[in-house]
Amino acid sequence: MPINLSKGQKVDLTKGNPGLKKIMVGLGWDVNAFDSGADFDLDAAAFMLGANGKCPTEKEFVFYGNLAHASESVTHMGDNLTGEGEGDDEQIMVDLTKVPANIEKIAFTVTIYDSDARRQNFGQVSNAYIRLVDEATGAELIHYDLGEDFSIETAVVVGELYKHNGEWKFNAIGSGFQGGLAALCGHYGIEVA
Repeated sequence: MPINLSKGQKVDLTKGNPGLKKIMVGLGWDVNAFDSGADFDLDAAAFMLGANGKCPTEKEFVFYGNLAHASESVTHMGDNLTGEGEGDDEQIMVDLTKVPANIEKIAFTVTIYDSDARRQNFGQVSNAYIRLVDEATGAELIHYDLGEDFSIETAVVVGELYKHNGEWKFNAIGSGFQGGLAALCGHYGIEVA
């Protein structure tokens, strides 16, 4: 039985699951019925952060344009352009045993591609969630539904894995940003062209 989290809730991952090494992070969403005249393309990403809350280099930003970190600790399974169908829309694999020592937090985000031009925002998206699955057993450990109603935001920090006293925990964040991916990159110290 997964733990269903609410916004701001933190939960231990490795303490209660000492054998936990590999996690599949699944993100999913549905687009509301009304049509904005363009397809929705939502993109999941992971920002690997140091103690200062920033990415040490742009290589610690894992997304559709950089699918895997050199350490093989974080791997994006590829871009889903429509979000149609059941189940996870995008998945990111995390190998906790390979996370570099200087990385203390991995933030998972979802942004709307080309949101300004397409006049789209998270007010038009529903049933968004993140779930963490133990890759070895297939057991769902954590499920967090972003029940919050976003209106004008074009980027959301969904949740974070973070290291505390040598153990990994998960924090359900659910905070929205305006300015899409560029705003998130700025927040996490990545220069955007």
